Amino acid sequence: MKAKQIVTVVFLSASTALATMWGYTHLGTPGTYSYSQDSSKGIPVNYAKFFEGQKFGSGGPVDFTDAASAAIPATVHIKTKIARTVSNNLPKRNPFSDLFGIDPDDFFGDRSRSMPEMASGSGVIISEDGYIVTNNHVVDGADELTVTLSNKKSFKARVIGTDPSSDLAVVKIDAKGLPFLLYANSDEVKVGQWVLAVGYPLTLETTVTAGIVSAKGRTLDINRRQSTTPIESFIQTDAAVNPGNSGGPLISTDGRLIGINSAIASPTGSYAGYSFTIPVNIVKKVVSDLMKYGTAQRAYLGINYAPDNMSEDIKKQEGIKDGEGVYVRDVPTEGAAAQAGLKRGDIITKLNGVTLNSAAEMVGQIATYRPGDKISVTYKRDGKEYTVPVTLRNNTGTTEIVKNSVIDRLGADLQTLSKKDAGTLGVKGGVVVKSIAEKGLFSKTRMEDGFIILKANGKDVATVEEFKKILESNAGSSIKLEGVYPGYEGAFTYPLLLNSNE
Repeated sequence: MKAKQIVTVVFLSASTALATMWGYTHLGTPGTYSYSQDSSKGIPVNYAKFFEGQKFGSGGPVDFTDAASAAIPATVHIKTKIARTVSNNLPKRNPFSDLFGIDPDDFFGDRSRSMPEMASGSGVIISEDGYIVTNNHVVDGADELTVTLSNKKSFKARVIGTDPSSDLAVVKIDAKGLPFLLYANSDEVKVGQWVLAVGYPLTLETTVTAGIVSAKGRTLDINRRQSTTPIESFIQTDAAVNPGNSGGPLISTDGRLIGINSAIASPTGSYAGYSFTIPVNIVKKVVSDLMKYGTAQRAYLGINYAPDNMSEDIKKQEGIKDGEGVYVRDVPTEGAAAQAGLKRGDIITKLNGVTLNSAAEMVGQIATYRPGDKISVTYKRDGKEYTVPVTLRNNTGTTEIVKNSVIDRLGADLQTLSKKDAGTLGVKGGVVVKSIAEKGLFSKTRMEDGFIILKANGKDVATVEEFKKILESNAGSSIKLEGVYPGYEGAFTYPLLLNSNE
């Protein structure tokens, strides 16, 4: 090819390219446009963290291998065995028993048989001598616990203590020199940061999944199935969690424990996008209580507050605005908040300097303290902000240590009958069963909310304290409860088995 032809071809190619670029820039594709941000005024404030001593966009890829290698040996598989008594298909009654007065069990023999149920979950080793934290719902009602380490070694385990309110439990195996996870600070966890979930889902071996923190301070109202005073302030993530992950760890990229995986949001029962984790700051406190006292030391601020899921109509009626803090609906006179001067209509904005955006966040913060702890409460009243010291109390209105007792296993919210209501009923006193949880000794009876206990084993009951003493003196045996329902005629009786192993 001659030089003149080569020059001609190059010129035509260049002209075509320039024409194409001009046409794309000036004519473009219908409905599209380009946008250039003006950085002369500085970067947006939400990107400030990226410029603290580093070039924007210089962050390298995240490597999860070190965090996973730290967590896997400290994550265990918990298998439970629960003995259930079921009946066979024989008729429940002997058809001749009414006619001849024959006891059906004498005629046919005992028709029930024990059928063990197997279940499994995960757990986290928190000390070298075998203390393990998991979910209460993983070990609840178990007759036998087996813990298997990542190296396949298995141990029989025993329950040290449980807290249905937070859905946490501590179990123990007899072993030494175990790997364990270090605690992080869940208050420092940020939305958007990488996290890993570790556990034994769907009967698989140790499994690690990755995701980010998608929200904090979530409440699902699922712990109410186990407790009448639930604690919920979950960390929400999109790390895949399935049945079997319960009780396993959520960790940061440096391998530290952020929380205990507890629940999933799913229409099918399997992972469908989001999982929920109990923050480690709550875990640390509850675990310490269970190991030291045998029961969680629950602190109360002493207020009735507007829940996060309150309807818009009620919010409008009471003048509640979203995003301001926690609205105080009532302040019982015997509570800690009343002593500090809080009133109905106040809006709590901070606890010990930690900003509150929801009631769930407030519950989560209070759950990290014990009765007797002093905290600062910041609130708004009539447009002004105040900060006052508050000494938290227990559910009896004191700062004393609460010891585990049989009354804690009833699974009910009890209250001494007021003098006014006692007078209306014509009795000296009683104990009101305000609500019954889905699990607990009362849930095994036919008792309904609102029942008023008047007698226990034939002895008059006037207060919760009197009822507690009768229960403790009959621990391990059966007891008969007698009482009434307001608005209904006649007395009702419920037998109750105070099994010490329940």
